[in-house]
Amino acid sequence: MLLTKRELPVLFVSLIYVPFFTWIALGRANYEFLLYVAVILVVGAWILWKQRRIKFGLPILWGLSAWGIMHMAGGNVRVGDGVLYDVILVPLIAEYHILRYDQVVHMLGFGIATLLCHHLLRPFLRDGIERIGTLLFLVVLMGSGFGAINEIIEFIAVVAMPETGVGGYTNTLLDLVFNLIGGLVAAGWLARREAFRPPVTHDDGMRG
Repeated sequence: MLLTKRELPVLFVSLIYVPFFTWIALGRANYEFLLYVAVILVVGAWILWKQRRIKFGLPILWGLSAWGIMHMAGGNVRVGDGVLYDVILVPLIAEYHILRYDQVVHMLGFGIATLLCHHLLRPFLRDGIERIGTLLFLVVLMGSGFGAINEIIEFIAVVAMPETGVGGYTNTLLDLVFNLIGGLVAAGWLARREAFRPPVTHDDGMRG
């Protein structure tokens, strides 16, 4: 069994929303999102294959699933003359269209990506290293790196299909800013968790 009973609901939710939004995208000839579907399927298959060994926690698994749902809904759910991604949730800075649904998805998504990077990197550290600040700095950079790869994928979509809703240079930079904000929020959560974690004691074999 690749997944435990607690992890299976995440898989079931994914098996519902991915075909559902793929069907909507095909019906509207939204071929841009078929590229994102392919990315989601590749990432999901990798996690399913590796889960027994890597053991991502439920917060990461549910976070990735929620990110996928929000992303797919953002480009396929119609709101007025546009889509959900264009909706201003809180009108903070009108000139830059802040705060849009799109920016919240970037912040959440790459916050989760930062947690994922932390989970992957931590086992490779030597025992006894307590420099949590350095580790958090690295995982924020890693999460932002995944965000940059996401922008490259969007660029590929623009080159292949000029009629996309990706946006221009300002949109790309704002995406990167909110990716970083999400990573910093995730790092703050990790730092707080580490601060309240009970100290680990090691038996050095000298007692007795």
